[in-house]
This record gives sequence, C-alpha cells and structure tokens, in this order.
Amino acid sequence: MDLLSADWVLPVEGPPIEQGAVAIEDGRIAAVATIAELGRGRHFEEAVIVPGFVNAHSHLEYAVYAGFGDGLPFAPWLLTHIERKARIGLPEMEAIARLGAAECLRSGITTVADASFSGAAVPACAELGLRAIVYLEVFGETAEQLSTRFETNLERIRGSLSDRVRLGVSPHAPYSCGVELYAACLGLGLPVATHLAESDDEHEWLTAGTGPWEQFRETLPPPPGTSGIRLLAEHGLLDSCIVAAHCVTVDAEEIALLAAHDVAVAHCPRSNGYLGCGIAPVAALREAGIRVGLGTDSPASTPSFDMFDELRAAVLAARSRGRRPEALPAPAALELATLGSARALGMEAEIGSLIPGKQADLAVVSLAASPFLPWEDPAAAVVFGGSPERVLATLVAGETRYERGGMAWHELTDAARNARRRLLP
Repeated sequence: MDLLSADWVLPVEGPPIEQGAVAIEDGRIAAVATIAELGRGRHFEEAVIVPGFVNAHSHLEYAVYAGFGDGLPFAPWLLTHIERKARIGLPEMEAIARLGAAECLRSGITTVADASFSGAAVPACAELGLRAIVYLEVFGETAEQLSTRFETNLERIRGSLSDRVRLGVSPHAPYSCGVELYAACLGLGLPVATHLAESDDEHEWLTAGTGPWEQFRETLPPPPGTSGIRLLAEHGLLDSCIVAAHCVTVDAEEIALLAAHDVAVAHCPRSNGYLGCGIAPVAALREAGIRVGLGTDSPASTPSFDMFDELRAAVLAARSRGRRPEALPAPAALELATLGSARALGMEAEIGSLIPGKQADLAVVSLAASPFLPWEDPAAAVVFGGSPERVLATLVAGETRYERGGMAWHELTDAARNARRRLLP
C-alpha cells in the first residue's frame, strides 16, 4: 500500500482534511483520513492533494497551434486552422498529441475528453498514461463518414484502446455535420462529443444562412433555418451520451432542451473569451440541472492546457456575468474541474473525487512561497494560486505519470516544435 500526505487533502466529496493522507492500493483509493489516523507516508510540505483534474474538452493534436489567426473573427479563424492543419501528416499530429498529453499531466490533469481529428490522441494518451475518452471527429452530411473516415482512423488506433483510453465519436458541429451523420453517430452506442452554440457567426449561419460562414456555403451542409440545439431536438438527436462543448449562445428554451435530454456541457471560458464568442451562462445551465464540466479546449484558441488558468477564467467569467462575487466560489470551481467534469463524462463512479474505491487519480500542488500561506482556505489557494509549475506530482491509477523535475521533455518538445515549423506560412 502507498501512502501520501500533505498539509491538506481536498476530497471534493466531503470537507477538506487538514494534515490529511491518502492510502492507495492496487491503483485505487483505499482510505482518506488524517495523518494521525493513517500515518505520514510520503509527505509533501506546504502542499495540497486534490483529485486529478478532468478536462471535459480538449484537442491534444493542436498543442502547438498557439497564436494562429489571433484576433480574427470566428469563421476566418477556423479556416486558418483548417489550412494550417493540411500542411502536416500523421507523424507530426502524433508528435503534437504526445506533447499535449504531457502538458495535461504537468497541469494535474488525469483524464481528458479529447476531440481528435486523426485519432493521434489515442496512442499519445496510452503511451503517457493519461486516462481518456478520445472522440474521433467526423464531418459532412451523410453516414458515409462512419464507413470511411471513422473506420479508417479506428483501424489505425484500435490496438492502443483500453479500459483507460476509451473510444468515442464526435460529429463536429451542426454547421459542419448533417442530421443523418449525427443520427449515425448516436447509433454507434459510443460516447459522443460535439460543438454546440459556440459563436454568433455559427448562429447566424444556421438560422439565416448569412454572415461570415456564407463564404463557405459550398463546403457546408445547407443551413437548417434554426439553431443547432433546436435542430438536434427536432430530430430526436439530443441524448445523455452527448457532451456539448461551449453552449455560449443559448437561450432559455435551448437550456431547457439540454436539461430535458440530459445533455452535458463542457464549459471552456478561456477559449470563448479569446475568440470573442462571449460568456456561457454557467449559472443558468447548472440551475437547470445540467451536468457541467470544465475544459481547456486547446492552444489553437487558448494559450495552454493550464487547468489552473481555466479555473480562474471560470470564476472571473461567472462573477462578471452575474455581477456578484458569490456566483462561483473557489470550492465550486474546483468541483467543476473534477467531479463536475467526471459527471459530464458519465465517469463519476470512478474518478473526480478522493473517496475509497475510486481510481487513485490525484495531483499534489505546492503552495510554497505563495501569498496563500499560512493556510486559510485551501480550495481558494489551489484555484487562485495554483499553476503547472506548482504541480509536484500527478498520479493516474496510483502510478506517478508526472513528477516535477523527473520527466525528460526534450524529445517531446523538439518533435512538436518541428511540426509547428511546418505549420507556419
């Protein structure tokens, strides 16, 4: 049995434990209690043990796309990334995804829900030990995408799938996928991820067939004359197996539709902010009973896979939108990035909190030499004072997958930077 202890343990399901310890046996949490009850084991001074973060929406294959098209409106920004992506092949995509997986572990992330263009995230997560649902992306109007693109990618990565790295499917968005393809994806019986209600550009195109998307009319399915959420609802294509990323431009009726069909939402406040898409109504989504998790998206639209920055952005966005400081307290934000995301993925029985029987997925965060010591509120210290540089260790199923100062990054970084050079004009 392994035993870790720290100044604080934050189980999320249960109150903080001062001078807490976590016992691990066979990859699962055996006990969570005080040091006095369990013993000291490997102790981390001026640190806190938290559940591993669950990244509810990522794109590991875009780990080196930072800055491309910055400041462009949403439609031309997306076109820029499509054009850049066409310049590289599968080996480069795999190199980038490996770096993305490593960066997630460095940020205390133990699980990702990754939308993957090529499937490169599957071997990357398997190799680095990151828990994942990898949703293979499909595009177009018809179900033919499943017998061509989806099956081709699946055959290549099938051998890397496991209980830890699972398969999903991602019909990209209602502006890039037809209802026939959505229906076919849901018919696979797999977890489903999609982008919904991300921007005003998307809404204008879907509802009126006008706006910046009009220049891509020849390559997109015909605009349906209604929003993506209403379109899917009309065709019986909203379901509890779906995680919908963003949900920024939603009205009360659309929120009610998501809630009625138990569709989960991955909230990505940094991506929404940097792209000028707006602030998702997280309070309204949660009040409607929707399962909401937190996602970093990718460096294509945000600077990093830094979940601490995402936590702070979530707090800032919620408090700014609600104009009240209690709109999202630090403990609620921490829950959003752990147990909330686990619920969104349907994985709350296994991950997202530190309770006996769950997978031993956890992170150790140092607050040494920070303004938050001596301790007052450990949750606030983590949310407002944490950073990847402060992560001392990240464990997945009880195995140390990242340790500060103990991981060689040179090969990962060099290969990914070489890939980025090919993406540049």
